[in-house]
Amino acid sequence: MDPVLAGLAALVVLGSAAALAMRNLLSAVIAVGIAGMGLAILFLLLGAPDIAITQVVVEVIVVTVMIRAVARTGDEEEGRPRSPAAILAGAGAALVIGGAALAAFAALPPLGAPRPTPSFWYLAESLPGAGAANAVTAIVLDFRGYDTLGEATVILAAVAGALVVARGSGGGAAGERDGAEAAEPAEAPAPAAPAAARGREEAIRAQG
Repeated sequence: MDPVLAGLAALVVLGSAAALAMRNLLSAVIAVGIAGMGLAILFLLLGAPDIAITQVVVEVIVVTVMIRAVARTGDEEEGRPRSPAAILAGAGAALVIGGAALAAFAALPPLGAPRPTPSFWYLAESLPGAGAANAVTAIVLDFRGYDTLGEATVILAAVAGALVVARGSGGGAAGERDGAEAAEPAEAPAPAAPAAARGREEAIRAQG
């Protein structure tokens, strides 16, 4: 297996594990960002630049929203300490996923080696099969149309989620201000003058 791919895969696994283990929320978000960017570079090196671009866009939006959310909450995660059973289960799952990933990477051809299938088939069938003279257009919009639709859906969902979180944060701040204003006690009315004092004032005005 190529050492660059192995190093990036290890970076993704370590970043994910660090995000799960850290108690400081901001540090966990940074670890998630590192893992996501490493995954995007992996996609790029493996010949999937469109997926790499989608990963970068989604990662930037998600990390930005998470940093904003962390800034509005506490820096430390509150909760019960993890039990030994949960730690062992997480470690076992990490080992299984890591072993499967290493096996998958080991089965890949060397980086830069010619891979005649399916690229040559796409080039040969673009015009007769899809009716498109441009091979890239045929691949993106015909042969891999559902894949393109899925990537566009992921980007749209990420942008919509970021807008909802941003609007919710602004509305929450406005609601807090309104609640604070409503909680302020109203000014007490001035006490009414005694009836006897009002009677004397009327008598003086009548004599005048």
